[in-house]
Amino acid sequence: MPSSQQSSSHSTRILISFICVYFFWGSTYLAMRYGLDELPPFVIASTRFLISGSILLVLCAIRRVRMFPTIREFGVLATIGVLMLGCGNTAVLWSEVYLSTGLAALLVAGIPLFAALIEMFLPNSEGLPARGWIGITIGFVGLAFLVSPELRNSFHGDSRQVIATAVILAGAFCWTAGSVISRRSTIGISGFAAAGWQMLFGGIFNTGIMFASGSYRGAHWNVQAWSSIFYLVIFGSLTGYTAYIYLLNNVAVSKVTTYAYVNPVIAVILGAIFIHERFVAAEYVGMASILLAVFLVTSSKLKTGALPAEVKDIAVGRKA
Repeated sequence: MPSSQQSSSHSTRILISFICVYFFWGSTYLAMRYGLDELPPFVIASTRFLISGSILLVLCAIRRVRMFPTIREFGVLATIGVLMLGCGNTAVLWSEVYLSTGLAALLVAGIPLFAALIEMFLPNSEGLPARGWIGITIGFVGLAFLVSPELRNSFHGDSRQVIATAVILAGAFCWTAGSVISRRSTIGISGFAAAGWQMLFGGIFNTGIMFASGSYRGAHWNVQAWSSIFYLVIFGSLTGYTAYIYLLNNVAVSKVTTYAYVNPVIAVILGAIFIHERFVAAEYVGMASILLAVFLVTSSKLKTGALPAEVKDIAVGRKA
């Protein structure tokens, strides 16, 4: 039997891991905002994931874990990396040019709602109980409240926020599709190596878009820019992801997935403290609705007793 000292050490590691996932992943929205002051979105995304992916693969090589997939697995990892990191995460970055960090985080928090809906239309899909349907309904009502101020602005000729909202929701759909593919695919290499390849493919994809669009010309590589990249790589991708993997291996999945409704709260609080972001009344209603909806969906058991796809997937895109 484990000693009390071992049990205490284990509990401490779990607590620290939860703090890392809650705080660091929630704080990446603010770090992205600071980075966007100096760097275009595709520059941040390409640099961040090329560095993060390379570091993870080097660490896997040092630890001598299995890290080279088959050609078929390379194709799967590339697809997941492009969908989740190349499209999903970059959509968040691009949208934060026009949206507040808190609003972006709350829109992304709707990913479990997309996941539950997508899963139902796939072969051998699992039904969703009444509690899950209630959550989805509340969630989309909450989304309507969240975007209502942007819709009002669009009626006065400023459609940028509405476009950014559409982009971030499309990115959330891509992230969810990548998550479902990840869940339904068998990759015979280390999970950390798989994440490293996904980051690398996502970084390469973003690099291609960066050069094709010529957006690299607007980059200013100063202390603030490098600080943002450093924070996203070390605390967003490496520390947060490692803590998440540890929790998946040691804590019930239903508890680990509480990040889905803690991260937006952290993002809103940090945005208010550091860059003085404020919500209007309709957005607060939307925030409460989204968080309630995510709780209902992620805590809802499917008819087979399994959790929705998104909450079982090792998420690295928005978080990584």
